[in-house]
Amino acid sequence: MSESGPPSVLSNPMAAERQYREQIVRYGRMLHERGFVAATDGNLSVRLRENHILSTPTCMSKGEMRPSDLVVVDMEGRLVSGKRKVSSEIGMHLLIYRLRPDIQGIVHAHPPTATGFAAAGVPLNQPLVCEVVIGLGSIPLAKYGTPGTTELTEALEPLVPGFDAILMSNHGVVAYGADLEQAYMKMETVEHFARIALVTHQLGHQKPLGEADLEKLVLARAKYMNGAQADAHGQDSGNGQGRKKAAAERQPLEDFPRRRV
Repeated sequence: MSESGPPSVLSNPMAAERQYREQIVRYGRMLHERGFVAATDGNLSVRLRENHILSTPTCMSKGEMRPSDLVVVDMEGRLVSGKRKVSSEIGMHLLIYRLRPDIQGIVHAHPPTATGFAAAGVPLNQPLVCEVVIGLGSIPLAKYGTPGTTELTEALEPLVPGFDAILMSNHGVVAYGADLEQAYMKMETVEHFARIALVTHQLGHQKPLGEADLEKLVLARAKYMNGAQADAHGQDSGNGQGRKKAAAERQPLEDFPRRRV
């Protein structure tokens, strides 16, 4: 985490790490309870500081983790501390942290409805619900890449800078935010929206927002994201201003398939 990180991290890194460990365990349990992961699926991580990432280990149920089970890795994915093995999917997390300095927490899971869209090769990019457009924007579909390989990171790399949640073909979903709570809530939003989109498919009709209404929502999203960035990072620094500007520029109108009305 950079010098513009939360004061608690800068003043007491050990206390912050304990808090982050508890958060990862809590959200991992929530993923499991909601059926967003099964068996040992999924992974979560938090950026501890500039060169260290706290992550869930491999081959462990997200509903049964303890804070001591988590591992710390460097930005090359090498184990720094922890008794368990590093997840084979750590490369996906490291890619996102490298490309997005504003991101501090990542959640990867397999929520059934959204993963069904990913398996069907259908992105969640239709502007059907105004709250989803404002809170998350468009949700693109990355091409398939074998988990744990550079194929996956290469598939994600073009999309990470412009989106906060991505469907991965025949795999699942990754969502990320200014902290782990935001990342988890974005994962919930993706699955909730996927259920809504599925109902429109079952009804045989979708009515996306018109271009004029969508343009208003995209502008509202920029204002919302600016406010969220300010809340997450407190007083602005030069880096903070850059993050807010980048956030406001993500998700332009062209990211949504549109109909003219």
